[in-house]
Amino acid sequence: MTTIDIDALLDAPESRVIVCCGSGGVGKTTTAAALALRAAERGRQTVVLTIDPARRLAQALGLRELGNHPRQVQVEGFEPKGELWAMMLDMRRTFDDMVRVHAGPERAEQLLQNPFYQTISTSFSGTQEYMAMEKLGQLAATGEWDLIIVDTPPSRSALDFLDAPTRLSSALDGRMIRLLTAPAKAGGWGLRKVVNAGFSMFAKAVSTIIGGQLLTDASAFMQAFDSMFGGFRERARKTAELLRSSGTSFLVVAAPEPDALREASYFVERLSAESMPLGGLIANRTHPVLAKLSRSEALAAAESLQDGDVNAPLAEAVLRLHADRVELAAREERLLARFTRAHPEVALAKVPALAGDVHDLEGLRDIGVKLAG
Repeated sequence: MTTIDIDALLDAPESRVIVCCGSGGVGKTTTAAALALRAAERGRQTVVLTIDPARRLAQALGLRELGNHPRQVQVEGFEPKGELWAMMLDMRRTFDDMVRVHAGPERAEQLLQNPFYQTISTSFSGTQEYMAMEKLGQLAATGEWDLIIVDTPPSRSALDFLDAPTRLSSALDGRMIRLLTAPAKAGGWGLRKVVNAGFSMFAKAVSTIIGGQLLTDASAFMQAFDSMFGGFRERARKTAELLRSSGTSFLVVAAPEPDALREASYFVERLSAESMPLGGLIANRTHPVLAKLSRSEALAAAESLQDGDVNAPLAEAVLRLHADRVELAAREERLLARFTRAHPEVALAKVPALAGDVHDLEGLRDIGVKLAG
């Protein structure tokens, strides 16, 4: 089993993007923040992009809140060799900003006020993942930071954001949308012409399901959106190229649990199939044994105390707790061994579980030390 050299990854000048991916609830956000903090303290100009709906990251970094644009972390006593910046993706504002930049003032206003746009910019499938890609592309294009660390969206598949540009553009450019918008493009009589051509049952059904007004809004949206559609796809293509470049590394984060490791296996296989550069697996919240005492020895000692003349309930409880810990650690080792047998090429780093939540820079720094071994 190979161990991930985290510090070598963070220090390498060619390292430009690190993407933390994995299923929900495994600690991706905290891992991303800890990596960013360690990179900044080791001299990198670092920005961390999070998609965390909770605001734990801002609190841990000593900021009241994170916005849609990077803010420098400047806390008393924090004097890194480099710089640390942080932001939290605001999906709607990112979409709005993209429209303003690429559609021109008049057309942008039409798009932003369109009810159909207001719906898809917040709830269309793949929008959050696409906007994460868009924001990553924006950060990389500025050249202000030499390392960008990304915390991926909390979707079932943490690699959904790789598919999002294709899915979103295909949906917006799909036959159904084009069919719905054709009447408006043909002029006011367009819908009647289509209806009279034997399309009436379909049109009525669609109008019943999504509403006639939404049809009109969708038509107006697509007309305004057409002019920026090429740029929409081109930026997605460039960001996809960035993610496949040698300067990018994907770190798969997983808890030592069957479901999380199954997801991790899927991510590893998917990354390989997509020719994405894999940095390794971070096994988060592990439970290493801290004393050289086997489970059977601990249980025997606890039984001896229980049956003996000495009344030591606390010592007995500690021994039984240790026995449980040994059993848990052995179970985790078996699960991780199964993963490494299936993926012998994947380097591994383990991070022990902490007693409580991370809520400050010191906690993030501690995780960074553990990540680096």
